[in-house]
Amino acid sequence: MITLCKACGTSYETTGSYPEHCNICEDERQYIPSTGQKWIDFNALCASHTNTWKQHDNSLFSIRTVPDFAINQRAFILRTPEGNILWDCIATLDDATKMLITSIGGLKAIAISHPHYYTTMQDWAEEFSAPIYLHASDSKWVMRDSPWINFWEGDTLALTRDVHVIRLGGHFAGGCVLHWARGEGVVLSADIIQVTPGAHAVSFMWSYPNLLPLPATTVSDIIRRLDRVKFKRLYGAFEGKDIFENADDILRCSGKKYISCLR
Repeated sequence: MITLCKACGTSYETTGSYPEHCNICEDERQYIPSTGQKWIDFNALCASHTNTWKQHDNSLFSIRTVPDFAINQRAFILRTPEGNILWDCIATLDDATKMLITSIGGLKAIAISHPHYYTTMQDWAEEFSAPIYLHASDSKWVMRDSPWINFWEGDTLALTRDVHVIRLGGHFAGGCVLHWARGEGVVLSADIIQVTPGAHAVSFMWSYPNLLPLPATTVSDIIRRLDRVKFKRLYGAFEGKDIFENADDILRCSGKKYISCLR
């Protein structure tokens, strides 16, 4: 039986009873709710929740679960000439989602920014026969094994000619963003780079729920790594957290401000 943590959406293989602990929530980058750890079966989640889609342009869609579940991040589907890519993952995989993704050609690959968004990646991979690409630095956070999981090392992974996963570190050692070298360039940043409420700045944290910042040297390294990347648009982990113009300049200015505050 597949069981999910209600606080973070991580999935576990269980036999007869719910887990006693969620390893992801017990880490300081997440949290155990004050009411305690609670669980839901995968089938029950798919029966009580569904996914909504948003089209950002002809080749970029986001998917989000309603009503809200766990961390409430969104996932993205990029439609490329070399196949469709799922960036990040959400827990709900209902029949409507399966049908819609199949109707647009299925999935070529799944790539995920960091462990908080692993959720039910194993089930998505199995459904669409799509390999999962995770950075090897975060391998200990995989709670369910799968033959579809591939761990990669280094700082850049090419998924297609124009789509690359870039390791930035920060929030997690293997924390990644996705760069799509289409037009002026697009970055899908998850919350490795967090878009602020006004969408005119970004920020960086080691732990968001516990409000623990990253050191200035780490943020400087993130900015340096992205200085070599061409992009003007940036889409964050959550609905409405989008920057449509001059995202590269906004990133650099935000990084300087962050570092000056720490110093």
